[in-house]
Amino acid sequence: MSDADRLNELLGLPAVDFQRDAEGASRPAADAAAWRVNVDPYGSDEDGTWEEEFAAFLEAVDPSRVEALIIGQWGESYEENSSYPIGVVVAAAGRLTSLKAVFVGDLVQEEAEISWIEQSDVTALLTAFPALTHLGVRGGTDLEFPPVKHGALRELTIESGGLPAVALRGVLDSELPALEHLDLWLGVSAYGGDAVVPDLAPLLSGSRFPRLHHLGLRNSELQNEIAAAVGSAPVVAQLRTLDLSNGTLGDEGAAALLEGQPLTHLTSLDLHHHFLTEPMERRVREALEPHGVSVDLSDRCEPWDDQGPEGRYTAVAE
Repeated sequence: MSDADRLNELLGLPAVDFQRDAEGASRPAADAAAWRVNVDPYGSDEDGTWEEEFAAFLEAVDPSRVEALIIGQWGESYEENSSYPIGVVVAAAGRLTSLKAVFVGDLVQEEAEISWIEQSDVTALLTAFPALTHLGVRGGTDLEFPPVKHGALRELTIESGGLPAVALRGVLDSELPALEHLDLWLGVSAYGGDAVVPDLAPLLSGSRFPRLHHLGLRNSELQNEIAAAVGSAPVVAQLRTLDLSNGTLGDEGAAALLEGQPLTHLTSLDLHHHFLTEPMERRVREALEPHGVSVDLSDRCEPWDDQGPEGRYTAVAE
């Protein structure tokens, strides 16, 4: 991850770093920003902990009007997992009465590689905030997502270099009747991404999330197998946008996708960061673009050391 990947908005609101020493008049209104709260793990003791920074945030803005919260760096990634900041936020649920969106782990490469971010049970946020509509998570290490019931969640994003199969199964076993947007970075086995295509069966059947219209199954070393499974998956009929980007997709996966059910009802198909040949790129475009489907085939990659399919790589791993 790089600075370009730092969250710049959440819930349509611009991301703003909370600064304890800022003049009150220079701060946006509480409901006009997605507030990022973080600390410098290399700062002095006087800088305080994340809990102290969050307490200062609650005093400086009107917490009852805060709609979007971004949990940035909460300390050294190997010393505290995300249960620490999540617990602090949950404890303030009675004050954060308008909270609709939370993103956990907005760290970039200079702070921690994505697979160094120590996560935890993020469903504690869903339990504490029944009106939450958006939940985002960066990092799959020790991520827990036990099956949960939540009536308001519309968008769930999990960015990882390796998504544990048990967490994936927890997501897919959850009751999320309002879910419209699901974006999962599955990652690689070397960094904990041990899910296999059969684990996706409840999702691909189309019966799990009836309102789903965006599906991202991204950043996977199994991208060809996923594309083939998606090509015949009932869920595709209900989608408007499909994202299979950032993985190891090659000609074989793209062909299986095209040879499956029609995709011409989609408004967009994102395949960027791929290993397609130019003829297959043309085939994809010719099959879909005349029907009004926006196709992203940017960032064609070459396998490492001319190894062929064995040298393909995902966009994000460590």
